[in-house]
Amino acid sequence: MKSITINGSKRENVGKTATKALRNADKVPCVVYGGEQPIHFSADYLAFKDLVYTPNVHTVVIKLEDGTEVNAIMQDIQFHPVTDRILHIDFYQIFDDKEVTMEIPVRIVGNSVGVRAGGVLRVISRKLRVKAVPANLPDFIDADISEMKIGNKMYIADLPQEGYKIMHPDNIVVCQIRRSRAAMSIETEDEDEETAEGSETPAEGANE
Repeated sequence: MKSITINGSKRENVGKTATKALRNADKVPCVVYGGEQPIHFSADYLAFKDLVYTPNVHTVVIKLEDGTEVNAIMQDIQFHPVTDRILHIDFYQIFDDKEVTMEIPVRIVGNSVGVRAGGVLRVISRKLRVKAVPANLPDFIDADISEMKIGNKMYIADLPQEGYKIMHPDNIVVCQIRRSRAAMSIETEDEDEETAEGSETPAEGANE
């Protein structure tokens, strides 16, 4: 998995006043959990744009001015309810020999037989929780729909799990190929016409 470096500074004061001052200075207050003790730090707002405002996921290298360097993943993020600006980020420290759980995006690959025949792809699970040591965390979980026909569903059990484990039941649906509404409407109209033709009353005198 790709990694992003965040350069920051340790926070000496963590009260509301200090936090507000950081935000006014266009910095984001953060905390790293998972180590011997929490690490409070802040970093420039723009330092997080490639981590937060993207559909991709990354591990993070947090480098602080005092020489502290921590490998982590983003665990939680808070946004302002009106402006949608980042208010606070929680990170979780990771270690090379310890498994970690992370949400990984599903990437659809292949050209479905069913879609070529007029079906519609419906993606139900866009992210999945994966457990692995950091080196084995994938950037994406590829879902190959090449052989899927109209009416087919792909389940968790159908996905590759090499070097990592997907933390969902095998019977969870990832995606499916459904018949398009247009095709269903045409079929319904055809059925209605056939029903109407079959229910026509005999012309007067036809049985005489």
